[in-house]
Amino acid sequence: MTINPDKGAASDALARRQQWMRVLARAGARLNRFDDVLRQHEYRYIRPAEIGMVMVRGRAGATGAAFNLGEMTVTRCVVQLDNGRHGYGYVAGRSKPHAQLAALADAHLQGEQQDYWMSSLIEPLEREQMAERAAREAQSAATKVDFVTMVRGEDD
Repeated sequence: MTINPDKGAASDALARRQQWMRVLARAGARLNRFDDVLRQHEYRYIRPAEIGMVMVRGRAGATGAAFNLGEMTVTRCVVQLDNGRHGYGYVAGRSKPHAQLAALADAHLQGEQQDYWMSSLIEPLEREQMAERAAREAQSAATKVDFVTMVRGEDD
């Protein structure tokens, strides 16, 4: 069995890209504050932002047979920076500006300044998303009810 040392690096790069794509897809209107900086380089649309539908599939119990859950609206966009890098944006809903900015961010994140973009764009957005999630979890935890089952003793 041969071991490919590049396979680990490729896997890490894929995981890192999946992370920033997830953050960008969830960023919503927060991504608007980065509009000027993301659009400062020349780019062109390979596929302008367009709205469509995708079929969402589910599994009973997360392991059962797959079934069609229903359709969901998605907006996608593909851009190419002047240096040739392509960026892809796929977001839930009907926000064309969100998909465009996500695609631009993806293209920038694949370049030589990846560390800059991670620290100035992705990490702040991710911290905000984590704080919002923690707040939602705390709010729902406050309504948690613990049920106790009492066993009634039976006389013989």
